[in-house]
Amino acid sequence: MQNGGEFLPKRMKLIHIVTFTLSMIGALNWGLVALLKFNLVETVLGSAPGLVQIVYILIGASAVYVFATHSNDCKTCKGYLKNSLFKIILKLFTP
Repeated sequence: MQNGGEFLPKRMKLIHIVTFTLSMIGALNWGLVALLKFNLVETVLGSAPGLVQIVYILIGASAVYVFATHSNDCKTCKGYLKNSLFKIILKLFTP
């Protein structure tokens, strides 16, 4: 049986992977829409408009999560964002 100390990092890693992946899917989809007028999400899930809307909500929520936690996860940005305006804005939206 795992204790809370071992389970939490695994859960956070999973949340990070899922939210980052959804954010990248959203970014790629917007790129395809802008460049080729091709919406991949609607093409794949077009027969279920409710599901398309849920996917867009999940992508948006994922982007907010990645934005809010990025400076804690990214080795490059951690030092740069230490006292920046970006960090101050993040503090407004993170618990």
